Amino acid sequence: MAPTHARFRPAEIAARFPDTASTLLLDHYLADEASASCRVFRVYAPVPAHFHRNSDEFLYVLSGSGTLWLDSPSNAESFAPGDLLFFKRTIVHAMPQITSFPVVFLAIDAPRRDPADVIFVNPEDGTAEGFVAPM
Repeated sequence: MAPTHARFRPAEIAARFPDTASTLLLDHYLADEASASCRVFRVYAPVPAHFHRNSDEFLYVLSGSGTLWLDSPSNAESFAPGDLLFFKRTIVHAMPQITSFPVVFLAIDAPRRDPADVIFVNPEDGTAEGFVAPM
């Protein structure tokens, strides 16, 4: 049975991520319910254009900086710690540039985002298995 409440320390979780990964992202689930999931994840390399079919996403920047675009490369904007980003399911997004490491986000997905729910615009850019792995 899942706990009915919890306290998390995202910065402490972020500090435990390794310096390298074989996938673009590593994540650690804080909550994984049908209605929503909450994760801390680290980005290791620029992320190609992709979308998620089944969940909206809120991303709070814990550390690092770079460029993220939503819906179109013409909408590219920089992000930095303290920013909160939001996009609805099926909105194509990408992180073409990382300007300072480590890039770590606190993510809230509603409803829950299945790790396999990653669709690359260009299928040659990757697969869900190469996109994210648990820490």
